[in-house]
Amino acid sequence: MRKRIPHCSHWGAYTLLVEDGRIVGSEPFADDPDPSPIVGSVPEWTKPERRVLRPMVREGWRPGGGAANRERTGNDRFVPIEWDEALTLVSAEINRVAGDHGNASIFAGSYGWTSCGRFHHAATLLKRLMNLVGGYTGHVDTYSIAAGPAILRHVLGDADACMGRATTLDTLIGTTETLVVFGALSPRTAQVEAGGAPVHGLPETLRKLRAAGTRIIHVSPCREDMPDWMQAEWWPIRPNTDAALMLGMAGEILRAGRHDQAFLQRCTSGAERFLGYLAGKSDGVAKTADWAAEITGLPADDIRALSQTLVETRSFLSLSWALQRAHHGEHTYWAALGLAAMIGQIGLRGGGVGYGYGSLNGIGGPFGTGVSPAMSQGRKPIDSFIPVARISDLLLSPGARFSYQGETRTYPDIRLVYWAGGNPYHHHQDLNRLQEAWNRPETIIVQDPMMTPTARRADILLPASTSLERNDISGTKRSDVYVAMHQAIEPMGEARSDYRIFSDLARHLGVQADFTEGRDEMAWIRHLYDTSAAYERRAHGVTMPDFDTFWARGSARVTVKRDNVHLAGFREQPEQHPLATESGKIVLGSDRLAALALPDCPDHPTWMEPAEWLGMPAADGRLHLLSSQPQGRLHSQLDTGPASLAHRRNGREQLRIHPEDARARQIGDGDTVRLWNDRGQCLATASLTENLGRGVVVLPVGAWLTPDGRTGLDLAGNPNVLTLDIPSSGWGQGPSAHTCMVHVEPATADPTDSHDIYLKQIEEQSI
Repeated sequence: MRKRIPHCSHWGAYTLLVEDGRIVGSEPFADDPDPSPIVGSVPEWTKPERRVLRPMVREGWRPGGGAANRERTGNDRFVPIEWDEALTLVSAEINRVAGDHGNASIFAGSYGWTSCGRFHHAATLLKRLMNLVGGYTGHVDTYSIAAGPAILRHVLGDADACMGRATTLDTLIGTTETLVVFGALSPRTAQVEAGGAPVHGLPETLRKLRAAGTRIIHVSPCREDMPDWMQAEWWPIRPNTDAALMLGMAGEILRAGRHDQAFLQRCTSGAERFLGYLAGKSDGVAKTADWAAEITGLPADDIRALSQTLVETRSFLSLSWALQRAHHGEHTYWAALGLAAMIGQIGLRGGGVGYGYGSLNGIGGPFGTGVSPAMSQGRKPIDSFIPVARISDLLLSPGARFSYQGETRTYPDIRLVYWAGGNPYHHHQDLNRLQEAWNRPETIIVQDPMMTPTARRADILLPASTSLERNDISGTKRSDVYVAMHQAIEPMGEARSDYRIFSDLARHLGVQADFTEGRDEMAWIRHLYDTSAAYERRAHGVTMPDFDTFWARGSARVTVKRDNVHLAGFREQPEQHPLATESGKIVLGSDRLAALALPDCPDHPTWMEPAEWLGMPAADGRLHLLSSQPQGRLHSQLDTGPASLAHRRNGREQLRIHPEDARARQIGDGDTVRLWNDRGQCLATASLTENLGRGVVVLPVGAWLTPDGRTGLDLAGNPNVLTLDIPSSGWGQGPSAHTCMVHVEPATADPTDSHDIYLKQIEEQSI
């Protein structure tokens, strides 16, 4: 008999079709107008070849440290052990390191997107447990967005403008006359949402914008960062130069005397510093269209004309998250705010600036005003953290000092790493440097359903179930639907749910009662839902279905806010609605940053040359590599699913390259190419396209690292063997993945699919 099981993932809600304990198909959520194709790949999770099916220990690892513990090659053999032995080993290592070195020597800032379920959220459960036994070193911000919120918290008072709680895109329809999109605004990136994306509304909203007659200028090296049916005017800018374009336009507005001086005086602070920079008073260089054209590669006349249009029409600036994942990424976001302030339409319907539209499904759409279902991490006993992308620095440089948002801190001496539900060998930059750092801790514990590249480099490996093998609930503050995630199949092998693993581990550590609070899986899910429902009644007078009805139906709607104009109240009455900044206003010149005198983060929006870019004197024929989000998978999840395979070619990832750049290197469409720089090398299949600016190549992230044992050459096409592992600045310390130059050349390679090579490597690790 076929069963229909409601479920949800980060890329959408769906119904699983189950027969005889097997998933035989899936159907998208009935209310989703534009479901993600990744839904069809979900059954791939049930294939045993890449699953971790038993607890295991790396051969040669010994409790208590030692030199042999620090030789993790990714090809070491694993010895199966029983669950009780595994939990005893893990608890003993936690106690040993905490006792001998202090809890700050345990890095449990686990980061990853394993499951959209808010109860079995592995990273949250790990932190909840560690907080009960003395704490841990964690992380702040995310690899997706770090530099952006760091600067916006300082200059706007919070990160709402880039986290989906600002201007909703519905307010642009029929009011915005000129929309300038910097980076992507694409259903490709908007198909996912942390915590579930039941309804994909961006395509419909974009079509309404187009139909309303909005003029759309798309500023990006990649034309495909917007759908072709949007008929946007494409400006193929040099990567990492968006700030120069914005500042050049702001300078033109200043020269013409068209800036909104009244808005600057009433709603901003430090504007005189910013205006002086634009006029060239501080550095002797006026920021003009000609100046910006030299840097960006765009025509100066077009820049001048757009500068005039922005002040003559109701205009809105949209910046994707990708723009701040670069060297000096803070100043790209700040420059956009400066330009919008010069135009003077911030807080007006259809005008101003917003960040992150299309970067996740929920940003720009209706957002929740209630309490979404989520497990608590509990109280943090110690204050020890790193900026999220500084993991290699942490492991390689214990005792070194680092800055973050004006504070100076010290990296602790990490002896134990516990990673649950994530794959840093996908998302971190300069993976060869990470490999060096990964060999420093005494013990690494990895808890995951899949034999990821990170799992292959563990000392103790714990098999977690996928969301398909347990019950859960999805729901976020950027969604209007909560989804009941019913268990569809039995756990595979000896896999256990994350909650059960941590509950059992809490028993070994003597804190089980506090960890579970007397609730099992279903009791917790009921409690989380009831807490959200109670808030809906209290705050909005809305009665949601009771839990049993919700669970039977499979979903429930929640109250959301639509038609929101960010900073409208502040604009109308800045004194009555002050921002949480140093001045209570929008900061265009920062006293705090002036006092810090950070060399890589000046005190006003500024253009600074990135460490690597097409305008550098020593480019030496290199191309600028952008590592985009993939179309057919979420990060590295479901890499072998049909949606992902549809975008691979000749057994590896495809590198998009302009035909003229390919011709200059004797590369043909479909050829195998080698990308390399002094950080690493990988293979890819060339895909020639005129939808790229000259000098730019694009390789999607997420390929499972598959290094050749002799040369270290990655055979799958993982761009993070090439990317630069430096902070965006000393202020935000975000990743700089999009600041990366590479050589590209024809290559010959074994025609074997990299997926088959990876599976063979896994088999050789098994005892």
